[in-house]
Amino acid sequence: MGDIHNLMGDIHKTAVGMILGVALSVAPGMAQRTTQPTNPGTGGGRTPTPTTPTTPTPGRQPTQPDSPFPEIEQPVFLSGRVMMEDGTPPPESVTIVRVCNGNPRPESYTDGKGHFSFQLGQNSGLIADASYSGYDMTPIGRSGGRSTGAGGGQGGRLPNLMGCELRASLPGYTSQAIDLSQRRALDRSDIGVIILHRMGNVQGSTISLTSLQAPKEAQKAYEKGSGAIKKQKWAEAQKHLEKAVGAYPKYAAAWFELGRAYQEQGNAAEAGKAYQQALDADPKYLKPYVHMAGIAMKEKNWNEAARITGRLIDLDPVDYPVGYLYNSIAQLGLQNLEGAEKSARAGMKLDSGRQLPKFSHVMALISASRGDYSGAAQFLRDYLDAAPAAVDANAVRRQLVEFEKRSGQPAAQAQPRN
Repeated sequence: MGDIHNLMGDIHKTAVGMILGVALSVAPGMAQRTTQPTNPGTGGGRTPTPTTPTTPTPGRQPTQPDSPFPEIEQPVFLSGRVMMEDGTPPPESVTIVRVCNGNPRPESYTDGKGHFSFQLGQNSGLIADASYSGYDMTPIGRSGGRSTGAGGGQGGRLPNLMGCELRASLPGYTSQAIDLSQRRALDRSDIGVIILHRMGNVQGSTISLTSLQAPKEAQKAYEKGSGAIKKQKWAEAQKHLEKAVGAYPKYAAAWFELGRAYQEQGNAAEAGKAYQQALDADPKYLKPYVHMAGIAMKEKNWNEAARITGRLIDLDPVDYPVGYLYNSIAQLGLQNLEGAEKSARAGMKLDSGRQLPKFSHVMALISASRGDYSGAAQFLRDYLDAAPAAVDANAVRRQLVEFEKRSGQPAAQAQPRN
C-alpha cells in the first residue's frame, strides 16, 4: 500500500495546486445550460471606430473588393442589460460571456443596475470563478476564419464571430443566448435584454438575498470594494469591504468578497472566518463553499473538505464540477473509495469538455487501490492525453510504467474506460 499512499500524495499536491489557483468571482458555471433568445433586440449605441489597417496576405484577394479599405477590421462594441425573470436587475454583478463554438470567454461584468458595455476581446484580465474551469482567451478574429460585415464595404469587416453568442452567466440560472454571427459592421451596439431563468433543481444561489436588504452606506462600500477586487487591489478592497460589513453585518456578499481579499493577501485564517460569516448570513449562498473547501484541502482536513463540498453539491449539483473533484479527493483522504468514485464519476459527467482532467488521475488511484492496475493504467493514459503538459505529467508517466508492469498487459491492449 506504500505506493498507493504516495500516489495519494501526488494527487493531493498536483490537483490542489492546479485547481485552487482559480479565483472566485461572479462567473459562469461550466455545465450551465442556456436557452435560445426570443428577442435579440436592438437600440441606440455608438458607431465602432476602425482599428489600424493590416497588411493583406500575399496572393489573397480581399473579401470586400468594393471597400476602399478592405482590410480594416472593425472593433465590436456591445451593450445591454441583464434582468431576472421577474423583471428586476440582479442584486449583484453578473459575468457577460462570449461563447464561440462551445468555448466560453468572460468579457465583462454588469453594473449595479444590470447594465453592461464593452468592446469584444479587450477584457483579458477578468477573474474566473472556480465553477468555471477553463475558458477561451483567443482574441476575437484569430480563431481561424473571417467574417465580413454585410454592409458591402460600409465600415470594413467584422472580426470572426461565426458560431459565437453572448450570454449572462450565473450558476443556478439559465441564460438567453444572443446570436452574434449575423452582426453587421454598422449595427448598433445595444443587443437588448438578456433574461436569467432560475433552474428548478438548484437550491443554492450565487446571489445572496441579503444584498437586497443592505443599507445604502453598505452598498456603496461594497461596490467600491468589488471594483477594487476587479482591479486586484486587495488591500484597498479589504478597507471598503470591512466598512460594508461593519455597516451591515448580515451582508453575505460583502463577507465573501472580504474573504477573497484576505486570502489573496495570504491571511487564510481571516479568510476562513469571513467565508463562514457569509454562510452564517445566508447558508444557501454558494460562493464561499469552494474557497472554504480549498482552505480545508490545503490543510489536509479531509472531513471538513468532504463536508463543505458535500453541502455545495447538495445546493447546486450542476454548476460546480470542481466541487465533485474536491469531494473525490477528500473521500480518498478518508479512505472512502466508494464515495470517491461516486463523486469522481458524477463530476466527469458534468465535465464534458474535460476541463478537469484530474478526474482521470483520481479514478486511476481508485482502480489501483482495488488492484485493477490495467484500469488504472488506462485512466492515466486518459489523463496524459487530456493534459500532456501538466505539471505532474512526468510523475504520472512513471506511475503509468509501474501500473503497466503490474497489470502484465501491454499499453496497446488496454481499452478506454468510461
